[in-house]
Amino acid sequence: MRKSIIVGNWKMNGSSAQNKALVSAIVAAKRKGESAVCVPFPYLEQVKNLTLDSSVGFGAQDVSVHESGAYTGEVSASMLKDMGCHYVIVGHSERRTHHQESSQMVAQKAQQVIDHGMCPIICIGERLEERESGSTKRVLKEQLTPLLTLLATSGMIAPILAYEPVWAIGTGLVATVGQVADAHHFIRQEVAKVDAVLGDGVRILYGGSLKPENAEAIFAIEDVDGGLIGGASLDAASFLSLIEQAR
Repeated sequence: MRKSIIVGNWKMNGSSAQNKALVSAIVAAKRKGESAVCVPFPYLEQVKNLTLDSSVGFGAQDVSVHESGAYTGEVSASMLKDMGCHYVIVGHSERRTHHQESSQMVAQKAQQVIDHGMCPIICIGERLEERESGSTKRVLKEQLTPLLTLLATSGMIAPILAYEPVWAIGTGLVATVGQVADAHHFIRQEVAKVDAVLGDGVRILYGGSLKPENAEAIFAIEDVDGGLIGGASLDAASFLSLIEQAR
């Protein structure tokens, strides 16, 4: 049986003082549900220490496709592993949009993460115009294809997928339960075409402005295995509520 996980994506937010207050509150609550926070690179060491000996995992928000070398400003998977990271987000819609990351690059990043013994959280999702034109499944399939090709040829094991309808992130628009269920079921089917066991076991998170107020209905969907949380992960009470509801 798949176990739900709630992952906070802090994006470009935080300070040493804010981080300490937030993470300390999350750790002190000792929720039994599985959770993690993915934080900006400068705060990895601090959050590692704050989550030490707790059930809260931590990770990064991106990784380089390169192992090492003359790539100023890049951070490699081996460095993240050395920091003790458990998870690495790859392919977030903001990276795809603002940094023109292709689905092939996202798959290469995921491979780097897995090769270094960490778990990639691989984001996919459609824009509003793609949803309105009826292209959602085509877009999801195109984004999944390079990843599934690597899976078929190299035995990529146990990534986490995150469906994030880009049009429902910070826009005020809300995906319906039916839209979420349909997208998650389609993603699971596509993975199962490559590996039936993985298709049944892969965790698929929902990442479309999930909040305590709408979480109950989303978490009740069969193919939803938790959430990738943006703004609500910056508030301890909201984040802990989501962990509780996802159990």
